[in-house]
Order: sequence, then C-alpha cells, then structure tokens
Amino acid sequence: MNDQSHSGQRPAAWYENWTEVPDSPWQDRPAPDYEREYATLTYERDGRIARITFDRAEKGNTITPDTPVELAHAVERADLDPRVHVILVSGRGKGFCGGYDLDMFAEKGFDTGSGPDEVTGTVLDPVVNAANHNPWGTWDPMIDYAMMSRFNRGFASLMQANKPTVAKLHGFAVAGGTDIALYCDQIICADDTKIGYPPTRAWGIPAAGMWAHRLGDQRAKRLLFTGDCISGQQAQEWGLAIESCPAEELDARTEALVERIARMPVNQLMMAKLALNSALYSQGVANSGMISTVFDGISRHTREGYAFQMRAATAGFREAVRERDEPFGDHKRAQFDRDAPQ
Repeated sequence: MNDQSHSGQRPAAWYENWTEVPDSPWQDRPAPDYEREYATLTYERDGRIARITFDRAEKGNTITPDTPVELAHAVERADLDPRVHVILVSGRGKGFCGGYDLDMFAEKGFDTGSGPDEVTGTVLDPVVNAANHNPWGTWDPMIDYAMMSRFNRGFASLMQANKPTVAKLHGFAVAGGTDIALYCDQIICADDTKIGYPPTRAWGIPAAGMWAHRLGDQRAKRLLFTGDCISGQQAQEWGLAIESCPAEELDARTEALVERIARMPVNQLMMAKLALNSALYSQGVANSGMISTVFDGISRHTREGYAFQMRAATAGFREAVRERDEPFGDHKRAQFDRDAPQ
C-alpha cells in the first residue's frame, strides 16, 4: 500500500527536525518558556543552534560560584529542547574564560559581597570556604571536595549532554577556563588563543582531569609539569582543537562548523555522541575528575599554596601571578617558546 504521508515520500525528509515532521509528538506544542536572567552568561536559541555565551567581559569571563550552576541550567535547557541540534559555548570580550575569579577567591578570601541566598549555610557558602582556606586553621578536605566537585559537575554537563557541544576559543582559555573547554566535544579556536593551566606552578591542579584524555599522557604532562601555555595553532597541531584559524576568521569558521553539525538529525547526533563517549568513560573520565579534584584541594593547602594565597591577599593577585610566572619567562606571553625543548 502506498502511504503518501510516509516520510519516504518527501525529498531528504530525514533532515527534518523532530518538531517539523507531520506526525511529530511535539505537533502543536509551543516552544518551552525558559526565560531567565543569568548573572554570568546569556542563552539564545538560533534555529537549531543553542548559543551559551559567557558574559562577564569586564572580568575576563572569570568563574564565580554562579557559573557552574548557570552553565548546567543552560546546557540542560538546550538538551531538552527538541529544536536544538548543537550547543555552542563562547565568551564575550577579549577571551573565552580566564579561569576562576581569583580577585574573589584568592585576594578577597571568597567574599562575594552578596547577601543570603540558596547556598548560604551549605558546603558552597563562601564564608564557610573562606574559613576552610584559613592558613592558620584546620583544612577539611571533604568540605573542599564538596565545593569543587559541584563546579566540576556543572562544567561536565557539556560532556554529559546528549547533544554535541562546541567551544569557540579566542583570546585566552586558561586555568579553570580549560576545565570548561575540555569538557566540550569539539574545540575550535583562533590561532593566537592562549591555552593552558599555569596554576600548576602554585595553587592548583586541573580539577576536571581532562588533559590526558584530550591530549594523551606525554603532551598533558608536558603542559602540567611546567604550567606552560600553548597557542590555538599548536592546540590544533596537538589534536586538542579540531580547527584553528586567524582570529578574524574565527566567527565564520565556527558558524560553518556548527551549521554543518546542525544539519544532522538530532537522534543521529545523540547516538554518535553516546557511542563515542562510552570510550571516554571506559578510560576512566569520572575517576580522573574525582582524583584531580582531591589533588586540586590539596595543592591549595600546601606550604606553597598558602604562600601564593597569602601573597595574593597582601600584594594583590596580579603581583602574585607576576612573581609566579616571571621565573618561567612567560608572564603575559601567549605560548611557550616553540624553539624550546618540547
């Protein structure tokens, strides 16, 4: 029997969105009402593309306690929307993300300056965590782990989402900013992007634990043993980024990539991602994150970690960073010397 309503009667019907087919379960259903004001980012659905954009340009899009909660909410929002095929994460201003807001965390002792809210009196309470970072007090590693693992869970939503996630990097993606970027399925970046985790020199281990999974053992150790950064071009050469291009071409090249992904059927994208993510989970991604989060806490409570924290509190974070990086000869430099041993 010839069924004229069958999708096989329409040219390339397999490229229609879930909501567009005649027998769609979403037929006549309105788009979800998710209107929400975020403190650290913006969300927009542009056809089949969900755009999550970090929006603290004046602070280098640095991470605050709001960031992981809002990122997870926005990712879930896109993941549940049948109209979305791909999620693009980027940053406004001069860079993608400059890591944790250490003006707050290191220099100001976790003081957010805000009043009581849903985290007050919990393990996320900034006052509690300031007390737990007191160099003269007793450090409880599980209070620290409870806090940092929540940041990690928010960032990991990018990998755990059913739909593909793409990070567009420009300017800088350093320290905690790499925890976010490395959880994405694809990274595209400008050639001159600064990428790395300098806090391994003092006061930090990448809590996400994704470097070895993305770069392999040798190259991950090359960066974390020195705290060196690489450029976007070298990230592409090393396989960390899928593509690198001149900064002025980044927007167009990114749009070409996400539009190409967005043409694919949602269910095909989901199956491909879930199948490929199974290899990452077999490699022990969850275990890497747990161990790295514990060691990140330890690194902030060593003699060296306390020295960096106290120096940031007394001389200012920028001066502490200058003193940390100048012996390596790369203070404010975009990458390590390409002629040096690698």
